[in-house]
Amino acid sequence: MRYKLINEAAERTYALIMDSGDEAVSSLQEFCEQQGISAARFSAIGAFSSVVLGYFNWDSKDYEKIPLREQVEVLTLAGDVALHQARPKIHAHVVVGKRDGSAHGGHLLEAYVRPTLEVMLIESPGHLQRTLDAESGLPLIDIDASGAD
Repeated sequence: MRYKLINEAAERTYALIMDSGDEAVSSLQEFCEQQGISAARFSAIGAFSSVVLGYFNWDSKDYEKIPLREQVEVLTLAGDVALHQARPKIHAHVVVGKRDGSAHGGHLLEAYVRPTLEVMLIESPGHLQRTLDAESGLPLIDIDASGAD
């Protein structure tokens, strides 16, 4: 993965370009850890050779995996970064398009880039934190715990 800082204002903006074979979620996680990014939002377009989507099952409090083992276009990918247990945590949703024009979407669990994924990541000036939500069992953004106004 290659990246470039393209704006150094109050909200730093990065262009991240992932190449064939890069795993999107772990690459983004590693980038945020290396750059010390604790709060951000991002969007992306590109394509995957395979992707694993997730559907949150409220009853089991776990993600049901939906693997798509074929080339797909990334129609939209959007997410955020917030601290959870002192580390940046990636939360992303994606809609992908298949060859026949059908679309599939969900929580992005794993995806292998082919040929590229173009990510625009905008760092927030305040940090966000996630706190474990007792009802869902998920680490959700907690505005009160976040140092953001």
